Amino acid sequence: MADNTNEEIISKLARVAGQKAKIDPELYGRYNVKRGLRNNDGTGVLVGLTEVGEVMSYLMDDGDRMPIDGRLYYQGYEVTDLVNGFYKKRFGYEEIAFLLITGDLPTEDELKEFRELLSSKRPLPAGFTEDMILKAPSPDVMNKLARSVLASYSYDSNPDSLEVSNVMRQCVELIARFPVLIAYGYMARLHYVEHKSLFLHDPVPEYSTAQNILHLIRPDGKFTELEARVLDLALVLHAEHGGGNNSSFVTHAVSSTGTDTYSAIAAAVGSLKGPQHGGASNKAYAMMCDLREKVEDWSDETQVREYLAKIIRKEAFDKSGLIYGIGHAVYTLSDPRTRLLKMYAEELAKETGKDDIFNLYTMVERVAPEVFHEVKKSDKIMCANVDYYAGFVYSMLGIPPELFTPIFACARIAGWSAHRIEEVVTGGRIMRPAYKCVSKRRKYIPFDERTGLI
Repeated sequence: MADNTNEEIISKLARVAGQKAKIDPELYGRYNVKRGLRNNDGTGVLVGLTEVGEVMSYLMDDGDRMPIDGRLYYQGYEVTDLVNGFYKKRFGYEEIAFLLITGDLPTEDELKEFRELLSSKRPLPAGFTEDMILKAPSPDVMNKLARSVLASYSYDSNPDSLEVSNVMRQCVELIARFPVLIAYGYMARLHYVEHKSLFLHDPVPEYSTAQNILHLIRPDGKFTELEARVLDLALVLHAEHGGGNNSSFVTHAVSSTGTDTYSAIAAAVGSLKGPQHGGASNKAYAMMCDLREKVEDWSDETQVREYLAKIIRKEAFDKSGLIYGIGHAVYTLSDPRTRLLKMYAEELAKETGKDDIFNLYTMVERVAPEVFHEVKKSDKIMCANVDYYAGFVYSMLGIPPELFTPIFACARIAGWSAHRIEEVVTGGRIMRPAYKCVSKRRKYIPFDERTGLI
């Protein structure tokens, strides 16, 4: 073994570990394990209580689940009502962030005060950009964001206190700074990884979160009113999704240990990066780009159906068998976020001359569940989720795919903050689920009697 290269050794270790780590699927049924923390009917295992957000997709009727059009609530308010209350009147993300972390909608004076607070906290600490971002660029902005969040601990004069006022201060600072952290992380990537020009804009105090994001990631810092409003809407729709989504659950689980805010939020960022969570918009967008490349006539429904069938049969795109953006762990008939984002995606598509692509998206949204049922012989109720249109919207805003998930994080930091505060105030007990060990008992083998595995 000593003569082998490091790569060969690692390969052998991986092979042995992979064989040993594979657990017999039959055992999960024998011990009634809730895989993925899901009940047999697909619902989530109830592990906690929250007032921050609620997701509804069905009603109970004599013990049977009756699917309904999805509804999403922030602190008891339906998200559709919230959007209708601010859209085209004022930017809404700051208002929603205030609602999530306090539990109440702000008055005009409170909203003005909160916006000014965010503006004052948006600039990064002295030396942070040079020492923590530019000196350690990352090819993935989400990893850079997680590192920047953890590095913020070192710039905090009181990082570990769990007093609510201190945790609130930390959360407000992170809500304010996330746009700058992702923008500068992306610029460092462009310059040091892709060898392009480096440009760093200062955040503008008068700008909203959405306006600052567009200003910070564009060389000229310019954007249109419609672009800023559509991005603001996307931020609002991604700001919160109940305590059961993976990254919010991670926030609760890590916070329950009594650790600091930066450790909890960095863990949530790592969770959101995954392609089955916040990274899904990248996959959906890449899939639709592949469709446009491989299908000769986008307007021909037969050709589109054939392509989707190939995906399901693992013959096209990434061979996963998944039509990304179609189907959701909770929503059945419809995703309320999709309904809202689709409405304004159409408006943006008309302005940018992307009507043909928008029509393709609506066609795939309509026929994908039908093709799935035909190929899989399944009656599962499916709908387009928010990730399906999100990547398309971001692309029309000139936002590169590398920033799709980081912008999701910019939105969700408000929800994570609310869950962090809720856990600190009312949790009181470390989360400690059970894992049953199914390995066999073995007799110890003396060192000189071992035959070796690799």
